[in-house]
Amino acid sequence: MTPAARLAGAIELIAAIDSNPRRPADGVANDYFRQRRFIGSGDRKAISERVWIILRSRRRLHWWLDRVGLRAGPRLLVAASLLLEGWALTGVHHSFSGGQFGPTPLAGPEVQALTQLEGHTLVHPDMPEAVAIEAPDWILPSLQARFGPALRDEMWAMDAPATLDLRVNLLRGTREDAILALARETIEAVPTRYSPWGLRVQGRRPVTTGAAFQSGLVEIQDEGSQLVAILADARPEMRVVDWCAGAGGKTLALAMTMQNRGHIVACDVSEHRLEGAVRRLRRAGVHNVERHLVEPGDKWAKRRAGTFDRVLVDAPCTGTGTWRRNPDARLRLQPTDLSELVEKQQMILQTAAKLAKPGGRVIYATCSILLEENEQQIARFLESAPEFRLLRLRDLWTLNDDPPCHGDTLRLTPRLHGTDGFFTAVLERSA
Repeated sequence: MTPAARLAGAIELIAAIDSNPRRPADGVANDYFRQRRFIGSGDRKAISERVWIILRSRRRLHWWLDRVGLRAGPRLLVAASLLLEGWALTGVHHSFSGGQFGPTPLAGPEVQALTQLEGHTLVHPDMPEAVAIEAPDWILPSLQARFGPALRDEMWAMDAPATLDLRVNLLRGTREDAILALARETIEAVPTRYSPWGLRVQGRRPVTTGAAFQSGLVEIQDEGSQLVAILADARPEMRVVDWCAGAGGKTLALAMTMQNRGHIVACDVSEHRLEGAVRRLRRAGVHNVERHLVEPGDKWAKRRAGTFDRVLVDAPCTGTGTWRRNPDARLRLQPTDLSELVEKQQMILQTAAKLAKPGGRVIYATCSILLEENEQQIARFLESAPEFRLLRLRDLWTLNDDPPCHGDTLRLTPRLHGTDGFFTAVLERSA
């Protein structure tokens, strides 16, 4: 494809994403490319990169186009993104020439308006704060409460593409084995900063089709998620429940730290997600996991109250910590989503905590950066459950270096730690 044709593809894909506002952009993109197998891998990469640049800067691009009097459709979003990256208007005008497979030409009034964007950068001093940091207006007070004066730096760190992190499955081999196996696939991987099982792949590579992944030696998992499993401290012969297991990413890590010994129950309200875990468990060589579907009226938890050494609550959340991976999710999030999730999280935590035995621990985790879903949930829970106490992060940290953050809980961000945004608190039931 020519560069102009790639831009036309980006315009077409943005239009497809806009026509499915409640569907995640990556799902729309997968369908788009699946239906156009004639688009080569290099062209797919170029189209996707342009689209994700626009998704990460959508509010700012809309602000600029509104400022110069243009309607922010897919075509002009692409043109504005190029100009605010430093392209000259002549180059943009040439790419929108209307040639074969390229975008339709820019009209005279469009060219005149876009001239005002030349020489500017994406962020302007006149921008409202929520626009400058690419967040919905309603969530700005929550973000300010969380980050204070570091708000812009923290949020702009989420503009960068996310890393591709892998967890080495110690049931299949060592981290050195995994580095060598990936190198044979011409994939460069380096150890992560904190997790002793983590590897970070340079660039975007098709890891899942290679032998290292297919054999179960490595699993895709953000380093922050791996640290949640480390803080769980699940050991051989323990009884462990992963209360919101989903497709089993953290379940796999827990089974590994338990050396496949003991008993894990992976629970979820979605049968589809639990079924999706089966193949992952088999590939990883895990055989100490039982799956349980949580249904309305289910008595399973009541009958097993007070019987587990570890209870992991990877609570459903806003996903604000994953905005660098899912930039389109920023504008899909609504105030009602947060208020409903906060109540659901507390209910889940209250229910799951009853499964912990005396001396047992509850590990509460989210991929959110909001106080409402994290510290405030823990404070609220402890007020109603005096038999639990919050353990200090420094006392839980078993790795050689100091903990990555201060305070009693684990709070990770892309800017400070190079991970997704994660929160983890470990609560212990009195003996």
